[in-house]
Formats: sequence, C-alpha cells, structure tokens
Amino acid sequence: MALNSHSSISFKRSLCLFLFLVVLLNFKMASAQLSTDFYNSTCSKALSTIEAAVIKAVANEQRMGASLLRLHFHDCFVNGCDASILLDDTSSINGEKTSAPNVGSVRGYDVIDTIKSQLESICPGVVSCADILAVAARDSVVALGGPSWKVELGRRDSTNASFTAANTQLPSFILDLDDLITTFSQKGFTEKELVALSGAHTTGEARCVTFRNRIYNETNIDSSLATSLKTNCSSSTADDDNLSSLDATSHVIFDNGYYKNLVKNKGLLHSDQQLFSGGSTDSLVTNYSENANEFYKDFANAMLKMGQLSPLTGTNGQIRTNCSKVN
Repeated sequence: MALNSHSSISFKRSLCLFLFLVVLLNFKMASAQLSTDFYNSTCSKALSTIEAAVIKAVANEQRMGASLLRLHFHDCFVNGCDASILLDDTSSINGEKTSAPNVGSVRGYDVIDTIKSQLESICPGVVSCADILAVAARDSVVALGGPSWKVELGRRDSTNASFTAANTQLPSFILDLDDLITTFSQKGFTEKELVALSGAHTTGEARCVTFRNRIYNETNIDSSLATSLKTNCSSSTADDDNLSSLDATSHVIFDNGYYKNLVKNKGLLHSDQQLFSGGSTDSLVTNYSENANEFYKDFANAMLKMGQLSPLTGTNGQIRTNCSKVN
C-alpha cells in the first residue's frame, strides 16, 4: 500500500532517527574501546615519531598539512576509520584510491608510508596505519597553527577496501545544503558538526574541475573572486588540474578565514558556500567567522568524534606491516 505524503514524511523522519541512534551507539562503543594512552607501554615513541615526521613534511610543503587531514577524513567516512583508503588495488581488492572523490586528488600516501616505516623499525607490528592517519591529521592541524586534541588510539587496520562505498559515502563538492546535512547525519553528525568539520577547508587547495561551474555559472559568488579565479581556471578542461586555494586569504594557516570568506560569498566550492546561503547553518557560519576559539573547540571535538567512526578493535582486522597492502 502506498504511503500518503504525511506518512511518508513521518517514516523518513523515523528512519533517520533510527540510523542516527545506531551510529550513536556504535560511536559510544568505539569510544569505550579506544584510549589516549594505548601505546604508552608498547611503543612509547609512537606519537613523537609521527609528530616529527608530520612537522618535517609540512615544513617541506605546507599543502601537505591539508592533505594529511583530508586523508583521515576520507578514510573514516568510508566504512569507518580503518585505513582502507591506503590499500592498493589487487586481484581481490577494488580499492578506494581510484574512486572518483580520491583519484588524482587525495595525496600524502608517501608521508604515511615513511611514518609507518619509521615505526616498524622501533616497534614492529604495534602501531596501526589507521592510528597513524588519526594522529597525523591532528599534528597537521597543529603544524598549521590550529587547535590540538587528544587522539584516542587502538584502531586496527582493515583487510579490505570498498571502491563503491568511496564513491557513494563521501560528500561531493556539488551537494546542496540539504544533501550535505543528510550525508553527515548518516554518519551521526549534527549540523553544527558539519559546519565545524567543513572548516578544514580553511587550508589546502582544490582543482579547477571542482569549482569551474561555480565561478562561471553561479550568482552567489563575489564577482572579484570569480574574475580572479578564471585566470587560472578557464572554461577548458585542459585546466582541470590547476589549483586554487580553498581559503584565498590565509590558505596555509589553520584559522577561521574560511567562514569569513563564506559570509562574503567567497567560498570556493559550491558545497562550501551552501553553508551560508540563507539556510539553517547561516548562524553557525557567522558565529565561527566572529569567534575563532569557538571554531577551534568545536572542530577539535568533531574531529575526535570522527576518529571514532566504526574502528576495528580487539582482534578484528590486523596491524599492517605495509599500509598499502594486507599482511
């Protein structure tokens, strides 16, 4: 029997509430299994080793800070924080590296490999690739001048990856606000956490292919910004890989410049500007644009929560010796 309009809306709301409660339950269970002192007795130099490597990588190329942060995000949003994004394709694994949101875009794999190699030399088979991603993301934010938080540890690495999930679960730069809210809600995040996590775009760069339509066809963009961007991003696909800063004002500093840009219609991506487009998240953007400390606090809390998305713990998964392949 077909549902009437009212029943259909009620059913959808009930389903969303059910999915949110399931994610929340998993989050609470994961939080109980992870701990900030997980490697204190088994690899006491783990955190300092990761920190030193990240500081060196960011010093060599400041963009790498944003790349390492993005690696962790793209890992956790696809079936949980299990380092599946690091797996190369094999005859039995159709990995995530070549999915549409990742191919030619996600980077930093070499830095993670270097860190893993260093850790294997001092405490072999102890520190997971998933934990390396989580700590490296935090250390990258700090290296760029942003907030710190205590990363909970104890994740293990998956033995498989999902090309399909990477294509369907990661939020796209073309999404409107309602779809962004839905995508993040499915992972257990509130609108406030969606806006806070989006602040990661206060650093890093994006390819022309991701913002071409915005600068040529959208009207809610500052005209001077659009004109400036067109010099590096023509209407030709030959420019697809040309890069522009996500935050044109302070792209190598982790600050609240991203939100200040949004209130001036200077968001680079369509999905960015949607957070300040007359919708329910406008007030959150305004608040963060005026209060950097509030953004830092909420971002750190949201990152901590994201790091607890469906981790493998206990005897599940494995500790990969090489992050790009299963043992």
